[in-house]
Amino acid sequence: MGGVARGSSANLLGAVVMAACTFALTIVVTRGLSQQAAGIFFSATSLFVLATTVGQLGTNTGLVYFISRVRALGRPSAVADYYRTAMRPVLATAVVMAVAMYAFAYPLAAVVTPGHVEETASYLRILAFFVPLAGSANVTLAATRGLGTMRPNVVVEQLVRPVLQLLLVVTAVIILPSSGALAWAWASPYLSAAILAAIWWRRLLRRMIRRSDGASTAGLTKASDEPNGAAGQGPAVPEELSLSREFWRFTAPRALASVGQMAMQRLDIILVAAIAGPAEAAVYTAATRFLVVGQMGNRAISLAVQPRLGAALAQSRLADANHYYRTSTAWLITIAWPLYLVFIVFGSLLLTIFGTDYSTGVSVLLLLSLSMLLATGCGMVDMVLNMAGRTSWNLYNVLLSVGVQLTLCVVLIPRMGILGAAIAWAVAIALSNLVPLAQIGLTMGLHPFGRAPLIAAALSLVCFAGVGLAGRLVLGTTLTGLVVSLAVGVSLYLPALWFFRRPLELGALRDLRAGKRRRASVG
Repeated sequence: MGGVARGSSANLLGAVVMAACTFALTIVVTRGLSQQAAGIFFSATSLFVLATTVGQLGTNTGLVYFISRVRALGRPSAVADYYRTAMRPVLATAVVMAVAMYAFAYPLAAVVTPGHVEETASYLRILAFFVPLAGSANVTLAATRGLGTMRPNVVVEQLVRPVLQLLLVVTAVIILPSSGALAWAWASPYLSAAILAAIWWRRLLRRMIRRSDGASTAGLTKASDEPNGAAGQGPAVPEELSLSREFWRFTAPRALASVGQMAMQRLDIILVAAIAGPAEAAVYTAATRFLVVGQMGNRAISLAVQPRLGAALAQSRLADANHYYRTSTAWLITIAWPLYLVFIVFGSLLLTIFGTDYSTGVSVLLLLSLSMLLATGCGMVDMVLNMAGRTSWNLYNVLLSVGVQLTLCVVLIPRMGILGAAIAWAVAIALSNLVPLAQIGLTMGLHPFGRAPLIAAALSLVCFAGVGLAGRLVLGTTLTGLVVSLAVGVSLYLPALWFFRRPLELGALRDLRAGKRRRASVG
């Protein structure tokens, strides 16, 4: 777990910065623009994110899965082949998506934001140019994660891009708050991300080839190992075709599943804008931005665990895989539950950060925070299913969840507005976690339950739900009540974590510090 802690700590730092920038950007947009204009901005950028997700074809998970496996099985020469196998179709598809977004900007705008077609179409036509760049950056960073390093992802995706995005959007809102200026400001950091990711990947690939026994320059362009592990059998072209078929057999279901998962997070914003109007979409987006803050720990830990879990499952080390799963779930609860519990207790106060008109989204924040407590308690269940090679199962689960969510959105949004969208998403979150949880438990004997997750959950409930409710009862839903509750809760939580550091395996963080000292002394 020391290696996981190193990756998790780096990712957590990056995730904190990324979440803070995303949250701050939402505040800038909601306070700098009208609710109508903010809703249009959020709807257009949500369409962009959906387009880039479609263009990636699910290769993010596929690259981590196959690169971590071939490294664990002693086949480093296949790494470059897997990268090319993923990147070529992604670029082709991303270009098609960009052309489609540009060509059909006005029809899309008419569906998403009726009555605001010109402004939305202006956003979409500018954002279309950056779809291939976003796809290239994301695929390349996934390949670096497969090599076992989190640093490129942290620096490029979690530090450079969101910080640039925030600074440019702030500048645009202050100087020229038009749709064109905002679109260029929000999207242009993807160019920097694509360039930095490509440079970093080439450097890491060269380093890996130099360190591999018997590596040669030819290894950068042709994998010498057979997909089944044998060497020297069959010509190179059938071998490359076999590798490609192996990759896309795994990745194709994941491509649809990734689109479905992103649809769960973004399509409801688009539907709210189309059915209830851009102003309601702005309130809904603001309320759901708190979930981004709560998910920062999830992303940080899951990215670090993913390649190690994939290697453990590739070598049939189920005990190690289960240990990774349970311990990472405890860490997730330790980080995320305090945040979601604070959102539940003081949600109406926190929403005023975006403006007094946004406090109407408190029911959305409450319901989705409760659903995220459940999701975090299940751990990284989708990732476990994918790293076990069951991507088709994951696809069916996602299609079920998205189908239920879309049906409920269409039925409930006209009647209940943003609360209907929140109910639909909460049901989808429950399905997308409980169904795969049952699958991996019944088929592989893996589950996140144990002493460590139970301790983490109990400490969070006492220190943040219990203390928070007491503070709210005594001091009211005020800034004073929030500050005092947080101060008391944190002062109890940190000593409790230290007391239970052994079952929570927080000693891995000590190993992290020791590893840093050793690397510094070697350097």
